Amino acid sequence: MMRTRPLKVALLGCGVVGSEVARIMTTHADDLAARIGAPVELAGVAVRRPGKVREGIDPGLVTTDATALVKRGDIDVVVEVIGGIEPARTLITTAFEHGASVVSANKALLAQDGAALHAAAEQHGRDLYYEAAVAGAIPLIRPLRESLAGDKVNRVLGIVNGTTNFILDKMDTTGAGYQEALDEATALGYAEADPTADVEGFDAAAKAAILAGIGFHTRVRLDDVYREGMTEVTAADFRSAKEMGCTIKLLAICERSADGTSVTARVHPAMIPLTHPLASVRGAYNAVFVESDAAGQLMFYGPGAGGSPTASAVLGDLVAVCRNRLSGTTGPGESAYADLTVSPMGQVVTRYHISLDVADKPGVLAQVATVFAEHGVSIDTVRQQGKDGEASLVVVTHRASDASLSGTVEALRKLDTVRGVASIMRVEGE
Repeated sequence: MMRTRPLKVALLGCGVVGSEVARIMTTHADDLAARIGAPVELAGVAVRRPGKVREGIDPGLVTTDATALVKRGDIDVVVEVIGGIEPARTLITTAFEHGASVVSANKALLAQDGAALHAAAEQHGRDLYYEAAVAGAIPLIRPLRESLAGDKVNRVLGIVNGTTNFILDKMDTTGAGYQEALDEATALGYAEADPTADVEGFDAAAKAAILAGIGFHTRVRLDDVYREGMTEVTAADFRSAKEMGCTIKLLAICERSADGTSVTARVHPAMIPLTHPLASVRGAYNAVFVESDAAGQLMFYGPGAGGSPTASAVLGDLVAVCRNRLSGTTGPGESAYADLTVSPMGQVVTRYHISLDVADKPGVLAQVATVFAEHGVSIDTVRQQGKDGEASLVVVTHRASDASLSGTVEALRKLDTVRGVASIMRVEGE
């Protein structure tokens, strides 16, 4: 039998995602009630600009006092889609204190203060769900923390930012330069007026911290994630990648060490073979590749941003939290029992593609090879082109630590015959 008293939902934020959440709650009200076992009622909407017309939302529900809304005491679930650190953090903890569970899409806050938010939820016996914080509509958080709870996850490798994937895909398929591809992404609405969070990897780094924490049962904060943006990727890099049978993607990579005692989390551009499943992810789509002991290799793919896809994830969490509310239970909380060491970037081991501008004269290759050998970095292949006293030297290494590669590059820069280090790109997915 369905409970007749509705579960009351407070919505914090009514932008692209929030307005879509409200629309779906209204248009799918009967289906949601049937799935939950009780009706859900939008009890209030907190916004910054109350005078704006919001189609389908009763103006009487709109308020600028978000704090009063979450303190009401009759709110069952707070949906937070305002983003940022404050006031979101205070509003979420206040919601817990006044008896509400929380559904959030706030990747930045969860990456920075996830442990404290989980502790507050547990203290007050409430849920904290955040499927929408990573990869939009793609079911990823729940599979990692529930479906794979009995397995050992060793690696999470993914494209988790649609804007950067659109830009790099355009550079790859059309030969466009970075700025040209960015301009197109902006015109189409994929990139913000200020794209820094996307193109410099901040957005992906927050998502990497969340994925690593869940996958490895270890607290990983945003500050633990190595981050490198993609603004320096050039058309020449793509030409080199194609010669190697690769393409370039901005990847979030979370790995458990071979001995199982530590983890690393990083975001940076990388060359990946065209045979890898992530190489075929086009446009603004996201995809995440998960490797575990028992399940093997799993791929999660779909739209990673936008109002409707993100709202889909929010509503999925809302249904789960409301069901828990009716049954008097809570879902999985934080799992950080493993408490593994988070290792610095210098300990990461991978392959590298290094492009050098050098003098076109005898002995240069020998000098360069000597520097690599002195730093313990083994060379796999070398390609050299020269003209009019100038030359380009492309070196692809075997696997080496990031610290060893950094030492190698520093020494190369000091050679008189090396005019400059044009590009350094990691090679992943092999």
